[in-house]
Amino acid sequence: MSRALSILVVDDDKDNAHSLGELFEMENHVVTIAHSGQEAIDAYLSQSFDLAFMDVMMPGKNGVESFLEIRSMKPNARIFMMTGYSVEELLRQAVKGGALGVLEKPFDAEEVLRLTRDVGPNGLVIASEGSKSRDIGTAIFEALSQNGIASRLMREAGMLSKDYHPDDILVIDAQVPLIEGVSYYKQAQVTGHMAPTILVPPEHPLAVSTPLRDVGITGILNKPFDPLELLTRLPQLAA
Repeated sequence: MSRALSILVVDDDKDNAHSLGELFEMENHVVTIAHSGQEAIDAYLSQSFDLAFMDVMMPGKNGVESFLEIRSMKPNARIFMMTGYSVEELLRQAVKGGALGVLEKPFDAEEVLRLTRDVGPNGLVIASEGSKSRDIGTAIFEALSQNGIASRLMREAGMLSKDYHPDDILVIDAQVPLIEGVSYYKQAQVTGHMAPTILVPPEHPLAVSTPLRDVGITGILNKPFDPLELLTRLPQLAA
């Protein structure tokens, strides 16, 4: 039997929140319920959780805004977004005003340059690849460098150092779930980053064949999903 987990469920729909919470409790997990983004933030201020499942669409601070605030306080928090939106729509909310482009392999340096120009300052490009592909972050970084374009390859949030130039194209290849990569992007904006950003998730972010298949890759749980299947995935998601 797997260990009991401390789980936060955040949803302004009280019926949905309590139904999911009761499901987890049936497996002897310890559940806390919050009905707003601010309640979720307050919950994390008072304790830690093994996992949190947070709805995106909530009044006041939505799920994405709340996620980013919690991750700024507790960088290791494992939070999964629950949404009926597509991944692209969710990312558009997350970047708030930065244009979104999608770059898929195979690509060439010219295409990278065109797309980063098209999204404009503070825009976000998602570079997608399969798990067996070459390190796409390094490939993009090299393509930019070979064309005389100033760029910086970032694999963890701490790499935004004092010598970071805000006009460099930022290539984020941190091998973290997609929604966590967006939090890196937001941190870059705080430092004054002005050039387009290329975010490289570990797997293709836009080809979700089943709602639960890619939740560990994207950090996004698309509705509707099978709650019993989610129960079987909890130990993996908490690892």
